[in-house]
Amino acid sequence: MSLARTLLFSLPPEAAHELALGAVARGIAAAPEIHRAPASLFGVEFPNRLGLAAGFDKNGVGLSHWHKLGFGFVEVGTVTRHPQPGNPKPRLFRLVQDQAIINRMGFNNEGAEALARRIEAAQPQIPIGVNIGKSKITPVEEAAEDYAFSYRLLKDRAAYMVVNVSSPNTPGLRGLQDRAQLSRILWRLKEIDDKPPLFVKLAPDLSPEALAEAAETAVELGLTGLIVSNTTLSRDGLRRDPGEDGGLSGAPLTALADEALKAAAQAADGRLVLIASGGVMTPEDARRKRALGADLVQAWTGWVYGGLAWTAGAAKAASEG
Repeated sequence: MSLARTLLFSLPPEAAHELALGAVARGIAAAPEIHRAPASLFGVEFPNRLGLAAGFDKNGVGLSHWHKLGFGFVEVGTVTRHPQPGNPKPRLFRLVQDQAIINRMGFNNEGAEALARRIEAAQPQIPIGVNIGKSKITPVEEAAEDYAFSYRLLKDRAAYMVVNVSSPNTPGLRGLQDRAQLSRILWRLKEIDDKPPLFVKLAPDLSPEALAEAAETAVELGLTGLIVSNTTLSRDGLRRDPGEDGGLSGAPLTALADEALKAAAQAADGRLVLIASGGVMTPEDARRKRALGADLVQAWTGWVYGGLAWTAGAAKAASEG
C-alpha cells in the first residue's frame, strides 16, 4: 500500500473520501498510466470504457480533472432537486478484510442548481453523466415532478442522464422501480425532452423477473439503457456482518451484480446499452462484465482499494472485452 493510501486508510472513511476528492478537485491527483482505447456509443465518444460510478463526486467538484485519473467517463451525483445534508454521521464504513464498503449517505448533495453552475464553470476532458434522485422531503406521489426539475436543469449539460430509483438509503425510493411508478417518472422526463441519452439505475436485489420487466419498460419507453447495478442490502459474502444499515459495495457484491447484469442483458437482447457497475475489483471483473453483455463498466470501491495505478489495468480489460 502506498504512503498516500496508508494515510487515507488511517482516517475515518468519510474524512478520507473528502481528502481524496479535494486532491482531485485541485488537480494534484493523477494516475501513473492512462489507457486509451476510444469507443463511440449512443453518439458519445469515450477515451476508454471504464468510468467512475456515481457517489464519489456527488457535486461535480472534480469535473475538470477526472481525466487525469485514467477514467474514460465520470458519473456525478446522485443529485436531488433540493439540497440536502444526507443521513447522520457516521454513514460510511470500510470492511477492509472483505474489500467492501457500506454506505448510508442518503443522497447528501448541494442540489441540482449548484451542480448545474459547477458543470458550466468546469472544463471536463471526458464525458460526464449526471445521476438524479428523489429529494427526501418530496412525497413519493410527487416523485415525477421532483425528477423533472433536476432533469430539465441538467439534461443539456450532460453526455447522458441517469434516473436513480435503486439507492437503499432514501425511504421509499426502491419502490419507484415498480413498473407503474417507473413509467410515470420516465414518461414525464420524455415529455420534457426525449433526445438526451437516458438510463435507469437498478438494484441488484431485484428478481430476474423484475429486472426483465424493467428492461422491457426501458425498451418500450425508448430509453438508451440501464445501469446494473447499485449497492445491495444483502450481507452475503461478508466474514462478519458489522450490523450497519446501508448499501454494500465491493467484492461481496460481485456475484450478485453479475447475475443481475446477466438477467438484464438477456432481457434487453441487444436493444439497450448496458453499463455494468457493482463488484468491479479487478481487471478480470471488468473483462467479465463485458463478456456478460456490458457496453461500459463503472467502478468505485475497487478503485478506492486499488489505488491510483488501478485504473489502467481495469480500463484496458474493459476496453478489450
